[in-house]
Amino acid sequence: MHVIDSHTGGEPTRVILDGAPDLGSGPLSARAGLLATQHRPFWRSVMLEPRGQPAMVGALLVPPVDPSCVTGVIYFDVDAVLGMCGHGTIGLTVTLAYLGRIGVGSHRIETPAGVVTVELHDPNTVTVTNIESRRVHQAVTIEVPDFEPVTGDVAYGGNWFFIVDPSPVPVEPANIRQLTDLGVAIRQTSVAQSVGGEAGEPIDHVIFQDASPDPDVHSRNFVLCPDDAYDRSPCGTGSSARLACLAADGRLAPGEEIVQASVIGSPYRLSYQPGPNGGVIPSITGQAFVMAESRLIFDPADPFRSGIEIT
Repeated sequence: MHVIDSHTGGEPTRVILDGAPDLGSGPLSARAGLLATQHRPFWRSVMLEPRGQPAMVGALLVPPVDPSCVTGVIYFDVDAVLGMCGHGTIGLTVTLAYLGRIGVGSHRIETPAGVVTVELHDPNTVTVTNIESRRVHQAVTIEVPDFEPVTGDVAYGGNWFFIVDPSPVPVEPANIRQLTDLGVAIRQTSVAQSVGGEAGEPIDHVIFQDASPDPDVHSRNFVLCPDDAYDRSPCGTGSSARLACLAADGRLAPGEEIVQASVIGSPYRLSYQPGPNGGVIPSITGQAFVMAESRLIFDPADPFRSGIEIT
C-alpha cells in the first residue's frame, strides 16, 4: 500500500494512494458508509499501532463524483469514518502538491460532507474554505457522572462537536490527561442523553476553549477526537464549528481574522463569511509538512498484521 505521511500543526495525516478496497462509484457519503460498515478491519489496520500511531487520520483517495474536483477523499481515524477533516485536508493538499498533481492556486476537493475549496499559497501553506457550519443548540447543560455539570454548545463543522467555553480545566499540556478524561465522559454522556444534531446525530468530538496568554492569539483549545486521542492541531472542523458559535453570539464579525492555537501551541488563522442557510462559511489557514513516503506491508505471517487490538 503506497502512502504519504504528513503532519498539520503536529497532527498526522496518512494519504492512501493505492491498495484500498473498491468502494464503487456512488456518492462519497455512500462510499464512506460502505467503508465504515464493510471494511472496518482495513482502515483500522492502517491506523492502529504498530503501523499507525495515536491521533493519525487516514485520507483515502477516491474518484470524485463532481468532475470539477481534483480528487475525492474519505477520512477516518482508528475509531470512525469521518465526514470531513480540516487538518487532513491541509495535509492532503500539501501531499498532492508534493506529488506534482496540483500547483499554487485554488482547487476543489470532494468529501462525504460536501465539496470544499483549498487555496495552496506555497508548498506548505493552505487555506481551506469549509462547508457551511452551524450551531444547533446553545448552552446545553449535561450531568456528567463523577464530574460537575458541564454546559456547552452543540455545533457542526463537518463533524459533530460539544463545545465548552470557557473550559473548566486550563487548556495546558500538563492537563492533557485530565482534559481527555473529562472529554470522554462528556461525549459518552451526550450520546447516552441523546444530545447531538437535529436528526439525532451523536457527538463525536468535544472541545474545551480557553484564553491564551499570548496577546496575538485569540484563544487556545483542546479537542478530543473519536478515538479518544487529542488533536495536536486546533482542529479544522472544530474551528469551523466554533466560528459558527462565535458568529451566532455576535462575538466575531464576518471577515474578521483570529488566531486559534491548539493545546500544544500550533496555530490556525480563522475567519468566516455568512452562509446561505444561516450558518457560516469558515476559512482555515494552516501549514502541513510531508514526513515520509512509504509502502505498507501486510505480511500474512505477522501476528499484528491487523494492528494491536487491546480490549
